[in-house]
Order: sequence, then C-alpha cells, then structure tokens
Amino acid sequence: MTSGSGLKPEQIPPLMNGSILPHAAERHRFDAFLPSPCVQNHAANLAFLPDGTLTCVWFGGTMEGMGDISIYMSRLVAGSAAWSEPEKMSDDPQKSEQNPLVFTAPDGKVWLIFTSQTSGNQDGAVVKRRISNDGGRTFGPVDILCDSPGTFVRQSIVVNRRGDWLLPVFRCVGVLGQRWTGDADTAAVLISRNAGSSWDMVDLPGSIGAVHMNIVPCRDGRMVAFFRNRFATQILRSHSDDDGMTWSAPAPTALPNNNSSIQAVALKDGRIAIIYNHSNALTSSDRRHSLYDEIEAEEGAPAVPAETVSAADGMPKAIWGVPRAPMSLVSSGDGGETFGVPVQLETGDGYCLTNNSKDALNREYSYPSIAEGPDGALHVAYTYYRRAIKYVRLESGYGF
Repeated sequence: MTSGSGLKPEQIPPLMNGSILPHAAERHRFDAFLPSPCVQNHAANLAFLPDGTLTCVWFGGTMEGMGDISIYMSRLVAGSAAWSEPEKMSDDPQKSEQNPLVFTAPDGKVWLIFTSQTSGNQDGAVVKRRISNDGGRTFGPVDILCDSPGTFVRQSIVVNRRGDWLLPVFRCVGVLGQRWTGDADTAAVLISRNAGSSWDMVDLPGSIGAVHMNIVPCRDGRMVAFFRNRFATQILRSHSDDDGMTWSAPAPTALPNNNSSIQAVALKDGRIAIIYNHSNALTSSDRRHSLYDEIEAEEGAPAVPAETVSAADGMPKAIWGVPRAPMSLVSSGDGGETFGVPVQLETGDGYCLTNNSKDALNREYSYPSIAEGPDGALHVAYTYYRRAIKYVRLESGYGF
C-alpha cells in the first residue's frame, strides 16, 4: 500500500485542527494534523498515559536551534475524535529545547524529558526533565537530568527485568576548531539503579555515527537496539545479552537510512515494527553542509565546543540533505535480522536542503514515532514539511 497526499504547503495550516478523519483512499486508516501555534513543528514522540490517553510531544517555534523553540504536548483522550489544543511544556527564551519524550515510570509518575541547547551548538546540550505525580495531568518544575555537555535524547526509557532504567542517549561531540556537524557523534546508555535519582553513562563500543539508539526488549530476555546513521548508509543494529548493561558494536541492517530519525517498537504478536525513511545517500545526490546552515550563516565564526576531538585525515563526515521520504513502515519477525516488504505511508520528494518553514521551503516527512494501542491499532506521528505534526492510526484490518 502506498499513500501520497499531494498537499501543497499552503494547504496544511487550515487542516491543523486535530480532527481525525478517514483516509480518502485506504480503508482502516485515519489521519489528522495536530493543532499548533508554531510555524515549525518537529520531532514528535507518542506515549500512552496510565489512564489510556495518548500523548504526542514535539518541539515548535520558528526554526530548529532558535531560542523560541519550545516543547509542546497534545492529548488524544480514549474515544475522542480529535487531538487537544497543545500545552506549552517548556519556555526558556535563551535555549532551543528539542527532542521530547514521555515515560511512565513503574511507580506511575510520568516523566517529560527533553534537550536544551544554545543555537545550533548540539555539543553543548544538556538533558532536562519535568515529573508529573498525577498521571500526566500536571507537571512539576524543570530540572536537570544530565548536565554532561553534548548529551542528547530521542527515544524513551526502558526498564529491564532487574528494575534498572535504561535511557538511550547520543553524545554530540565537536571537532576541534569547527562547529558541530555530527561527524564524531557516538551512542551511550544512561543507567539508573535507583528509579532515576542518579545516572551512570555507559558508552557503546564502535558507535561513531550511531545515534538515536532505540532499545527494544525481546521475548527471550535479550535486547536489541536500532540506530540512525550519521553517514546516511543503513539503519544500524546492536544487541545485549545482559539486560542492557553492555552492547555489541552497532552493525548495518538491510534497511537504508538517510541520517534521519527512526523508531522501533515491539508488537504484541512478537514482531518488531520500524518506521523510517526508505532512502539513503545512494538514492540522492542532495547535500547540505549541516543541520543548522541558516543559523551558522547568520552567526559567522564557529563556536568552541565543550567536548572536542581532533580532526583526522580520512575521518568520515556526517551527510545531511538526503531527502526525507518516503515515510515507510516495516516489520521483522526475528528481532531485526530480516525484514518484510515496507508499506509506504507517505510519498513525495522529501526536500530538506533547508529547515525553513516560514517560507514553506521544506517538504520532508521525518522523525516518526510509533505506538501500539490496547486494541492492536498502530498509532504513528511524524513531521510533515516541518510545518505540522501528522498523526496516522492504522486499525487491525489495515493488513500490516
């Protein structure tokens, strides 16, 4: 099955009312554009609250990296036909607050976790949190979860069989004398053995270029993890045989990756579902210097990174600008060793040589999130042209 919306950028804002409507061409599929007051909306993450409400968090403002980028949350109450008006969950006017996630702890408290940085300097980012004691209805003040500069999050916490909390992170490392571009980023896991009161950082071996680590527990007690690839080749995979304490070096899978986010989830039927862009650097020659071209051009001189490595001859460079399309959904029945035929939820040119949303220049479908509901329906959210967050519900009759 393939879906192409054919929407023009100017058609999107009137649709951003949260109403969930049947798809025009596909049975058992329902779509919505989440409401937002922002011209740019990106990096959605879905999670269910204890009462069954589905939440979507993302960041919004004028452009990624700017000081007006804040975290937003919208809710879909069980049985509702529309997403709620968003709540602004962070508001530091000096920081770009990005990559939010929601985690419900074993004690019922709900954590909102996100990053905070100045401008496009991801190598100076820290991780912040807010905690809810009432099931996610209200949240307490912002505080620091991890102050190690350059620490970034994207995927949620996993609790292993021993009760340890595993928060996958990636470390944005600057190259000496240059602005951060992602060339030297690595993967790590923050581990807490006391329900989030303190954390130890454990680096993954051989993980340069492996980011957005997504841990998936398997039925046999093992864990696998999937990664975005900075060098835009393939989705990477790692495994752990000791409840996530140590991991194998990330290795390529058969799925392409364009240096854009992915997300994986374990389904009730035993499969793993992965949502991603089925494209990589071999499928397009489109390139841009970095994620923050527009901001860097305005600011001029490079910033001095908080943590750096020396540039080395032959060091691979992160690849930016590969089109972020199609939006693809695929499953694996063997823990990510092999994959079925992908379903294309959205098709288009995926143009992403600019982050500009104000002038409607971006046409990417990116940063997807996926969750399975109690009834087996799949809930998906992703960036649509960096203008909106699109939501898709695939009911059991969809045939995935």
